[in-house]
Amino acid sequence: MKVAIIGLGSVGKGVAGMLAKKDLGIQVTGVADSRSGVISPAGINIGEMLAHKQKSGLCGSTGITAEDVVKKADYDILIEVSPTNALSGEPATGYIRAALGRKKHVVTSNKGPIALAFHDLRELARKNGVALRYEATVAGAIPIMHTLEHGLAGNEIIALYGVLNGTCNFILTRMADEGLTYEQALMEAREMGYAEADPTYDVQGIDAAIKLVILANTIWDNGVRLSDVDRTGIDLLTADALRLAEEEGCTIRLIAEAMPRKKLLRVSPRILSKTHPLVVEGTLNALTLETDMAKEITLIGRGAGSIETASAIIGDLLYIRDQYVQRT
Repeated sequence: MKVAIIGLGSVGKGVAGMLAKKDLGIQVTGVADSRSGVISPAGINIGEMLAHKQKSGLCGSTGITAEDVVKKADYDILIEVSPTNALSGEPATGYIRAALGRKKHVVTSNKGPIALAFHDLRELARKNGVALRYEATVAGAIPIMHTLEHGLAGNEIIALYGVLNGTCNFILTRMADEGLTYEQALMEAREMGYAEADPTYDVQGIDAAIKLVILANTIWDNGVRLSDVDRTGIDLLTADALRLAEEEGCTIRLIAEAMPRKKLLRVSPRILSKTHPLVVEGTLNALTLETDMAKEITLIGRGAGSIETASAIIGDLLYIRDQYVQRT
């Protein structure tokens, strides 16, 4: 099976490294970063490519672009992990459309295209008889999409609740455990590499809301958008609020929740008992699905990280290989 990789940031390098390390029968025939690319029908030596990237900042020739790889390389599956604006979906959406148009399968970790153009992309994939997989867009290594599609097949999903942003969870954990102010906990999150210089996307609940949109559209196909989410972040929370919760044997977590029957789609800080299954520590993510047959199912795991995200992407690759590529 042949794949091409668009994007060689943390996630892209993690995926490439795992493909080189594991004997999965997957050959990489095209790679592109933001400034260069390489196309090789015979296969690329991943170790040499990554070493060149480390030394020069380039994965290949400056004369080869990401668009060249998407449109010209010989591959079965495009792994689309390029740096992309989650609120506009570009350039990832364009790459995905082009690959699907070539009747190539696509696996992506980019939230923007799935949140903004899910129905159009899904229809394009269906029309061309190929798969669009996006396990890595929500909750990192937690196999939520596979669980919904296979483990809970036949169940009606009544509601979902989740801790979907590790940065916020780390900040709230530190505020509760050490009595830090929001500003102090945020500074620590930056020092640990969990928060960006501009943390708005995380702390105002935008990231969690986008993931909630992806989950809602996947489960209920209800065409919701980011603007439909009632959203409150954690940036106005005080140490006093967490201390008061502590006195009641509770704590606070940023919870994303969806309940179609109540027309509820919300991201907000919620007071939870310390024994609640969604009260996870540090940067962990957690999701509870309320179903008609299995009742409540809670999944907990690492929500970010290059290798953790690679786990989700490789899971999608092997699903496509088994369901599509080996049958052709």
